Amino acid sequence: MATKNGNDRLAVMIDADNAQASLVHELLAEVSRYGTATIKRAYGDWTTPNLSKWKGVLHASAIQPIQQFRYTTGKNATDSALIIDAMDVLHSGHVDGFCLVSSDSDFTRLATRIREAGLAVYGFGERHTPEPFVAACDKFIYTEILRQKPEELKPEDASTIASKPEGEARADSEAKAPAVAELPKLKPMVLKALEAVARDDGWATLSSLGSQLNRNHPSFDSRNYGVTKLGDLMRKQTYLETKEVAAGDAGQHVNLQVRRKPASAAPKAV
Repeated sequence: MATKNGNDRLAVMIDADNAQASLVHELLAEVSRYGTATIKRAYGDWTTPNLSKWKGVLHASAIQPIQQFRYTTGKNATDSALIIDAMDVLHSGHVDGFCLVSSDSDFTRLATRIREAGLAVYGFGERHTPEPFVAACDKFIYTEILRQKPEELKPEDASTIASKPEGEARADSEAKAPAVAELPKLKPMVLKALEAVARDDGWATLSSLGSQLNRNHPSFDSRNYGVTKLGDLMRKQTYLETKEVAAGDAGQHVNLQVRRKPASAAPKAV
């Protein structure tokens, strides 16, 4: 099994028909969190007007454009070309993982096949991406959180939203951003993950909780809920309690631990 760390060599394969040129710089910055993009390719029929915005972006980001003509109306030859090339790269043994950039469910089987070979798969797409493709990835990042536009949440808005009851928070978030598919409810996700990793005393480290959340829900990301860091998101949940524990030989590091509040400490219903 390939290790999933910042030293991984990654193949970034973009379905230009289902991705936005305006987000490429933010996308590659996000990719760098998981490894080094040693292969960067974008697939599409570059003779069509709808891909004209990609030209400058491809050169600036050193992304190799792969031309694929449309042979028949209604059939996506681009998807086939990307899948074939991805399998060639997989069998070359030159990478440790793949970043598949598309909102198209056609890449579901590709993602599962790559994972069967022991390599990591990071998906990137919009929130309307079909759930099978999202679930097939080790990690799926919704591109809405990469946007740098006026409708994006401001830092003070993010703090307010994360501290509100979940239903109210989501309503505020949707009022400030484009309409997207509803995000999974946070509390059941967190409690299920916490149950899986908590010690006998109920406490779990933030890192183990975060890993379990991603295993259960590949699309989980604290930024989906208006908060940059997972620790800050957990601190704002009224049904949880947190504590900082010194770690390391000299206690030079601090680890955040999380547990569900005991029933006696939970707020009483009015």
